[in-house]
Amino acid sequence: MHEKRCDYASHISFKGATMDDLASINQKILADGESLPLVQLKDGSKVQTGTVATMLRNIALYNAGERGDIERQLEAAIPTVAKVGLFDLFPPEEWIAGSNEGRRLVGMLAARHLALK
Repeated sequence: MHEKRCDYASHISFKGATMDDLASINQKILADGESLPLVQLKDGSKVQTGTVATMLRNIALYNAGERGDIERQLEAAIPTVAKVGLFDLFPPEEWIAGSNEGRRLVGMLAARHLALK
């Protein structure tokens, strides 16, 4: 069986999305007029809520063939979902294994992000 490669992951730069960027990206899962809060964690850092839910939606869009902005939005989510521990629970290697292209891309982006830390 022919396996597709997630070439986008090899070109990432992790310039870093701002919380405003994530809030804007996360609007796609909300009803008109709604917004999600920025919350402060016990360590004092702040994260944008809704990022995991939006990432899951973007994985579905990626799997449906969307690229470009979807890849950038998935990339932007990685530092936040890493910060809240998602990749401690489900390591990048688990995301990379298997046939789900969107999960594979997220795993590759996460592995790269974590290696840069």
